[in-house]
Amino acid sequence: MQVHEFAQPFTAGRGDVGVLFLHGFTASPWTLRAWAGATAEAGYRVSVPRLPGHGTSWRELEVTEGRDWYAAAERAFVELRGECSTVFVAGLSMGGALALQLAERHADEVAGLILVNPALVGHPRLALVPLAQHVIRTVDSVGSSIRKAGVTEHSYPRTPLRAVHAMMRLWADVRARLDLVYCPILLLHSDADDVVPIISKEIVLRQVSSEEITEVALPDSAHVAPLDNDADLIVERTLDFLTEYAVR
Repeated sequence: MQVHEFAQPFTAGRGDVGVLFLHGFTASPWTLRAWAGATAEAGYRVSVPRLPGHGTSWRELEVTEGRDWYAAAERAFVELRGECSTVFVAGLSMGGALALQLAERHADEVAGLILVNPALVGHPRLALVPLAQHVIRTVDSVGSSIRKAGVTEHSYPRTPLRAVHAMMRLWADVRARLDLVYCPILLLHSDADDVVPIISKEIVLRQVSSEEITEVALPDSAHVAPLDNDADLIVERTLDFLTEYAVR
């Protein structure tokens, strides 16, 4: 299936410190391109893979699941790890869950995590999804939760419930092993996140074993914060975090 031009994977930069960027559910590398590009311009090597089922059609997303998304993230991580001695992982929403899963399974290799509104649970209404998916194939788009006028993340117009259920199973897998995460974490969260409930952030804070966690509030952004009004703040705090921990 043809990949949209805006959804192509993105790599840039040089250097011995790499940052892997992982996009969210129904989105594509486009969502993180500006964030990753600014990081590359600051002297880091960056990689933004396209997760399977994304950037094409919701019909392709419908037949993918958590193990497909994780496998793509892990391949990109291993490739970047082969080019750099130090690798950080950044993720938005479901990409944050995948970043945490990488840190669980590659604890000795992930130097740190940069998480923006990481998704580990959903709203209570998602409890109906396991049954509803057999009756209702798709629902309205869950993407482009952005305050800034005129900005879109090019998410799918429809959301397949089968894929939502797959994402919920991914969340459960990640939550079960959060104690295996030991690396430093930069946790950025929107004050007005209407997609991921605040308990998701609290689960990260409560269950990881990391001793160094820096929280940053994003006061003027909705869920897709890297494309919203606090985009510059995200870049600034990302570069501060990389500067502090890359030298260790």
